[in-house]
Amino acid sequence: MLLFKNKSAFKNPGIFNKMIMLISFLLLLSFLFSLIFLQYVYRIYDHQIYEKASEVLGMSSVSIENELKELEQLSFTVVSDEQIQNCLRQLLDNPSPYERQLLHNKIINRLVAFAGAEKYVYSMILMDANDGVMTAGNREWLSETLQDQLKPLAVAGAGSNIWYTQGSKNSLLAVRQIKSYTGSTFTLDNLGTLVIRIRVERIIADSTIIAGDGGQLIVVDKGTGRSVYPGEPLLLPGELAREVQRPEAYRTVGYSKGTYFVTKTNSSYMDWTYINATPFNEMFRQITFVKRLVVFIFGCILLLGLLLGYRLARSIVRPISKLTEKMRRIEKGDLDNLEEQALGFVSQTAQDEVSQLNRTFQMMIRRIRELIDENYAKQLVIRETELKALQAQINPHFLYNTLESINWLAKVNKQKQISEMVEALGFLLRSSIGLKDPLISLEKELNIVRSYVIIQRTRFEERLDFRLDVPDGLLDALIPKLTLQPLVENAIRYALEPNIGACIISISISRTEDGLDLRVSDNGPGMTAEFIRELEQGRIQTRGEGIGLANITERIRIVFGQEWGTGIESRPGKGTTIHVHIPYVRGEYRHVQITAGG
Repeated sequence: MLLFKNKSAFKNPGIFNKMIMLISFLLLLSFLFSLIFLQYVYRIYDHQIYEKASEVLGMSSVSIENELKELEQLSFTVVSDEQIQNCLRQLLDNPSPYERQLLHNKIINRLVAFAGAEKYVYSMILMDANDGVMTAGNREWLSETLQDQLKPLAVAGAGSNIWYTQGSKNSLLAVRQIKSYTGSTFTLDNLGTLVIRIRVERIIADSTIIAGDGGQLIVVDKGTGRSVYPGEPLLLPGELAREVQRPEAYRTVGYSKGTYFVTKTNSSYMDWTYINATPFNEMFRQITFVKRLVVFIFGCILLLGLLLGYRLARSIVRPISKLTEKMRRIEKGDLDNLEEQALGFVSQTAQDEVSQLNRTFQMMIRRIRELIDENYAKQLVIRETELKALQAQINPHFLYNTLESINWLAKVNKQKQISEMVEALGFLLRSSIGLKDPLISLEKELNIVRSYVIIQRTRFEERLDFRLDVPDGLLDALIPKLTLQPLVENAIRYALEPNIGACIISISISRTEDGLDLRVSDNGPGMTAEFIRELEQGRIQTRGEGIGLANITERIRIVFGQEWGTGIESRPGKGTTIHVHIPYVRGEYRHVQITAGG
């Protein structure tokens, strides 16, 4: 059962769970997309770094080789110097020791002039054909063994420059045989050997910009596999030999001293290979830090987004849940909690949908409370009215018997006027009490009016001139009970009573296109248009105590509809006419209800 409930909740999650799942899905999707995109960007960036490092290494090697070419040109300039050539040829003639020493000094001075102008020259050593040695610059001597090694190399070079790596000292030597020439003619006589010791470390330092913290540029002689520079490279001899044989221009490789990012290029001038080895962790420390920082920031953004999404979903769902709970209490009939305080604070300025929903619910509750109070008040009025009706109820038969007794006494005493008045009053009493239907025929309504006029003539005599103009064919038309009699009563009250002369009050009825027009007219003082407007708007309180014009209008609209009613036509000094507009309906009241309702 619990498993079924969980499956049902998973299949039909609430708004809150749906929003959380949607926000989580969107955030995770964005996170994964950004992570994949960043990895792609980082890969391109790393590739560009590798390419750039390889290009920089190539430029550095070109710069080194240009310096070596200039030093090669320097060696040619030295061996072809005219003064050195003359001194060496004179040494071939076995001069005296004193002359030999003078010649040696001249050669040394000339070598000093050449060596002093070159910052990359450590020393210059010249060995003449008679094994005399002259040195300029650093006084480091060449061993006899090394001299024996260099002379055959120079002879093999036949006057061209030979580059020689000294070995354990990692010194670079430029070796050239000195050939005799006069002017532009070479005699090819061996005059000696020139050895220039090169500051290779300074050349590399000035030409290299790629070796960073922990990195090292290694120059390897491919022929011997030994390091030309530096003396103690990061890579072991065997590792250098393997690296020289690999075809890749750059790669990341693990060696005995750690993992290195290695870029490599071969020299086009020397039989060398340039290798730049940079510890991988040192080179990519900042990049790795940035990568981890970006992932960390994205993770924080993800968690923050989930938190904000949770708060957002809760801010939306929580008011709806509270509203739903209140609706359920109301559905159960818990009307005691309909007060506005039960809703708590509802913002009147917020325009979001939840606030509008709460405001609408608040207005609904207020309207329900008003309807309940209104209905309760009406019920009290109805009960009070019923009580008063019961208290004021008199037996109609007792009244009728009393009026019959008065009528009999009037007839016995030959008081015809009193008899007619009593009979009219009895008819009025029977009509108002006995007729239960709200609609009666026009003929019955006119009989009520005649009885009322008989009573009023007793009072006003010849001053009341009542006239009736009703076609016989309209006497069966149905009309709301007590419609014309109150209008005649109002005409007597407001047109006849204030005057001392005669007053004509008439009732005329005619057919219209859509119904009947019932008119009650008098020739009284009339009313102004402003007075009629205020009267229709209910802003004037009349002094009448009977059924007013508003009551008649309301009953007509209840029975026949809002398009029917009354109207006033009056001018000061010209009298007043009340128009009653009703549909022309004939037959029984039940038929009228169907007709009016349909």
